[in-house]
Amino acid sequence: MGIDAIFDTRNWAAVPFHFWSLVFFVLGCIVGSFLNVCIHRLPLGLSIVTPKSHCPHCKYSIPWYLNIPLVTWLALRGRCKNCGAPISPRYFVVELLTGIAFLSCWLAFGDAGHPLQSMPVTLVYSIFIAGLIAATFIDFEHFIIPDEITWGGIAAGLAASFFLPSLQGERMLGRGMLQSLIGAVVGAGTIYAILRLGKLLFGRQRVKWPKAERIVFAETSVHLTDREIPYDELFYRKSDVIVARAKSVEMIDRSYFDAVVRLSQKSLKIEQDKFETVEYDPEGIHHFEIVTSEIVLPREAMGLGDVKFMGAIGAFVGWPGVIFSLMISSMIGAVAGVTLIAMGRRRWSSRMPYGPYIALAAVIWIFAGNEIVRAIFR
Repeated sequence: MGIDAIFDTRNWAAVPFHFWSLVFFVLGCIVGSFLNVCIHRLPLGLSIVTPKSHCPHCKYSIPWYLNIPLVTWLALRGRCKNCGAPISPRYFVVELLTGIAFLSCWLAFGDAGHPLQSMPVTLVYSIFIAGLIAATFIDFEHFIIPDEITWGGIAAGLAASFFLPSLQGERMLGRGMLQSLIGAVVGAGTIYAILRLGKLLFGRQRVKWPKAERIVFAETSVHLTDREIPYDELFYRKSDVIVARAKSVEMIDRSYFDAVVRLSQKSLKIEQDKFETVEYDPEGIHHFEIVTSEIVLPREAMGLGDVKFMGAIGAFVGWPGVIFSLMISSMIGAVAGVTLIAMGRRRWSSRMPYGPYIALAAVIWIFAGNEIVRAIFR
């Protein structure tokens, strides 16, 4: 077969439509296997290239024939072949979900009569949704969205819109990238404005425990009993301060008892009574611990990760998609919160990250956003 035959659109058009459906589903499952690596390693600061896939329990290097998406997990019944340790169902779910996402993109945007013309848009949306899937699972588990996904997503959205201006409803290369840039700015800027407003209205969070617990203040974050919070997410303004009435305060070379601890960006104050206050420079205190049953934390309505995440979404879907995603994500969040409260899971509702709601709303926009908007304003 000559090179001309390979690029002959008539030959490609002769391929059955659902052959490509199978191809996209299998490709999606393979990408989902890679997403599992990203979901596990990115929050830990590990390379997604090396070492090879291995069991986190026994470090067994997994050969290719035991690394087949979906099939391997089912064949081994969710256990490591070497040590028998359980493998999280998340691996299977991510592979299946990504396969379905790729298949759905082909069914929605693919054209059997012109497969070469429709594949670029289909692949861009498929990869975009793959990024949303990775961000969602990382956010659920670690309450962060890595910069590799957010900043990388913004760059990818700008590049894709430059080469495929039809993503933004444009025909000229420069116009597509311009609309992508506007979408990124509107997305990030809107979430940032919400973040600042939420800070003014709901700037403090009181965390209580039934009994006194040990809280660790490390060099870059505070470790509560159920989660770790980076200082960057707590000390957003100069006036932000962590306050706790501590039964004991343990530093490297001294201890205090029955004291009020106040930690800000510039100062660590320990008040044992109204007339005795000791003040330290936090830069010189790399570690201390307190025992307390209640702590007051400064908080944001959203994290800065959500700002960058919406910027990445805006780079792909443009400013109309951003507005739609904000509206729909707030509705999804409200429904989820009410449902959890009705189920007696009020604490869960307050700890649910917002990133997954935005991601789901963006997916809805891709597949049905225009139809929903037309139906609403008809």
